Amino acid sequence: MPELPEVETTRRGISPHVSGRRITSVTVREPRLRWTVPEDFARQVAGTRITSVERRAKYLLLRGGAGTLMLHLGMSGSLRVVPSGTPPAAHDHVDFRFDSGRVLRFNDPRRFGSMHWLTVDPESHPLLAPLGPEPLSADFDGGYLYRASRGHRVAVKVFVMNARVVVGVGNIYASEALHRAGIHPRRPARRIALARYEALAAAIREVLLAAIAAGGTTLRDFTDSDGRPGYFRQHLTVYGRAGEPCGGCGTPLGHEVIGQRATYFCRHCQR
Repeated sequence: MPELPEVETTRRGISPHVSGRRITSVTVREPRLRWTVPEDFARQVAGTRITSVERRAKYLLLRGGAGTLMLHLGMSGSLRVVPSGTPPAAHDHVDFRFDSGRVLRFNDPRRFGSMHWLTVDPESHPLLAPLGPEPLSADFDGGYLYRASRGHRVAVKVFVMNARVVVGVGNIYASEALHRAGIHPRRPARRIALARYEALAAAIREVLLAAIAAGGTTLRDFTDSDGRPGYFRQHLTVYGRAGEPCGGCGTPLGHEVIGQRATYFCRHCQR
């Protein structure tokens, strides 16, 4: 499932090809996404000149003078930039044709992605309004996590994966950051001190920035015609490595299900 670094990589990949360009037409081949694409969607979007491509949580915001195109990649979605006239492949559900002669093509085998045309401030939309701060913004630090955690009995891993607390800390990145900060994923959120939350906030930033940096090496994939998404392989220290030695102490890494999600950690290094 595309997480924040993958979505940020997508934003960086498509932005040079669509910013400043006008959408001349939209083709909706399959409207049955997570929410059905409205019948007048193509008419509303056509003619828009994209002024910027932004990201809020895992949503892409293609802003224009008359409104904003809000896209979510869902569990299996991807975007590619292809020449106009490129035959659609299976699961290529929506095309945005630009005045450059290129097409921004949305592919989504499982159809959990979504797209909305907004004529109001996106931050007021019900999907964005309740979200917590961006983990790479100045609004996010250890003090914020400490204050937000008071009274929360849930495990800290569940806490930091709650998008109302902070956006974009998916399952992989939560495990990686907690290991880097030396915090056991089952520890109750309310029982973690400020200093440890400062370490965790720093770790979250570090693992996300490292993942985004790794994604930068595959930006060329966004203009490939073979359907490869512009995502990337990551170097993971704990996730998916149960039984392997911890890089810090050599103890075999553990595996549990916490909050219905696979969790990996070191029983010795994480307290």
